[in-house]
Amino acid sequence: MPTGTSIFLIAVGAILRYAVTATVSGVSLQTVGLILMIVGVLGLVLSLFYMLAWTPRRARVVGGRPVEADPYYEEAPPR
Repeated sequence: MPTGTSIFLIAVGAILRYAVTATVSGVSLQTVGLILMIVGVLGLVLSLFYMLAWTPRRARVVGGRPVEADPYYEEAPPR
């Protein structure tokens, strides 16, 4: 679930949980809002985890970079 969808679910759940005072027979809107907020938070955590886990890692240089010639000479010194 993308990050935007998770934030949307959290917002809709919070509106249903805290701002709506209407009643519907057989359905508790506060409970539906709480469920939407929980699903949104879980989706946000999972999407952030996948985003951080699948980012390309920077390769580390094990040794120094090879020097083929001394930078103070025009040509490489004889071997």
